[in-house]
Amino acid sequence: MVAAGHPLTAQAGADVLGAGGNAVDAAVAAMLTSWVAEPLLTGPGAGGYMLVSEPGEAPVLLDFFVASPGYGRDPCDRAPLVPVEVDFGGDATQVFHVGAASCGTYGNPAGIETAMRRWGSVALSDLAAPAAALARDGVVVNHQQAEVIHLLEGILRTTPQCEAVYAPAGGLLNVGDRWRDEGLGDTIERLGSDGAAPFYTGDIAAAVVQWIADHDGILSEQDLRRYQAIERVPLCVRYRGRDVFTNPPPSAGGILLALALGRLNRTPGPPSLQSILAAMEEAQDERTPEFLDGLAEEGFSELFLGSLGSRMGATTHVSVIDGAGRACSVTCTNGEGSGVVVPGTGMHVNNIMGEEDLSPMGFHHAPAGRRMPSMMSPTVVTAGGGVHVALGSSGSNRIRSALLQTIVAVVDHGLPAAAALAEPRVHYEGGVIYAEPGIPLDELACDPHEIKAFRAKSMFFGGVQAVTRDPATGELNGAGDPRRGGVARAG
Repeated sequence: MVAAGHPLTAQAGADVLGAGGNAVDAAVAAMLTSWVAEPLLTGPGAGGYMLVSEPGEAPVLLDFFVASPGYGRDPCDRAPLVPVEVDFGGDATQVFHVGAASCGTYGNPAGIETAMRRWGSVALSDLAAPAAALARDGVVVNHQQAEVIHLLEGILRTTPQCEAVYAPAGGLLNVGDRWRDEGLGDTIERLGSDGAAPFYTGDIAAAVVQWIADHDGILSEQDLRRYQAIERVPLCVRYRGRDVFTNPPPSAGGILLALALGRLNRTPGPPSLQSILAAMEEAQDERTPEFLDGLAEEGFSELFLGSLGSRMGATTHVSVIDGAGRACSVTCTNGEGSGVVVPGTGMHVNNIMGEEDLSPMGFHHAPAGRRMPSMMSPTVVTAGGGVHVALGSSGSNRIRSALLQTIVAVVDHGLPAAAALAEPRVHYEGGVIYAEPGIPLDELACDPHEIKAFRAKSMFFGGVQAVTRDPATGELNGAGDPRRGGVARAG
């Protein structure tokens, strides 16, 4: 079963499973299709993480997230970042920064090639062909993708190249319009036939570097040439007798999710709303400058979680579990996109270097080559020696709170995937509690924090995609987050 953020994305993975491919094959097919069906959330200029759990094998985390650029360049010798405020329906706003200076060293092509070499059983060219054809034929814009396009209008109109893709006739693409990009189709096909090399040492890399340099960004030839996907040992935390495997440092999200789960695990039974918010607040408070500096150090997760003593007890996601019990959970993001579209390639390069959430100590603070401290946390929960849940989420800082509440819903309350994702969510950040309709606000009457009550469920609260497997029967159940148009498909 496959759960993903768009029906075409999920179906691409399900088709591969139905044809005999494994969970990683299906996830890669879904990833490539998401570049076309969810083009503002991911793409060849994005980065991500993949968590793979195989029966009888230790889980592996493949890190192909965006790295800080600037090898051989002065980080001050760049264009200013362009701030764009995004309004999530009036309930919350967030400022993103775009332009050539926001472009980091992308990882998606390297991640896909490495994953297929490590786990794949289907030729990459066969997985890429349907997505390439889809890019050339085009995809009809659905309600959720139209919402994303209009939400990010301020970014999409910052360059004529980006505007030509998303507002080809002057007005933004809307529901029922067809989005297509022949250049992206050629690029996907090239990845299938030639692998990642053209994106890091070949002609595509040269085109990207030259275009960004012409617009005063600092992504260099050395940045791309030195980039590689990295295998890491996942972080593991116990929760209700289960093992939860998630993204380790230098990513930030997984270790904060582990902290919150550890706190909730100190007391038996389903946690209260107040307990969940307290766990969120503690995780948020630990995200200090010292924490961010420490993420890149060897052994940081053990030191951080161990030192807690009594306290410890625009992104898309694909989750897959195959018939052999192998799970693949992969989260990718383009940020919100930089507005920088490289002519002829279909590559809308990420704006990760302009994300305040990832640079709370200041933009371009990290040295060249360092992975940025993402909140993305592809996660697998195991029980009885097999996978119980494969999940992950989009949603910037809301990722860890969305995953926390989904795990509680499945593990503590025994909800199937669809019901777990339909539950209303809360999020704590910056002294404010954000709450969807259905959250019992009367239980927070004595809470000293400011409360912002949303009028409707919102993509602000993330986009979890989850597949569950019954530990006793092996029956699979999957769901995509309704906040982002997610669906599940059996293969």
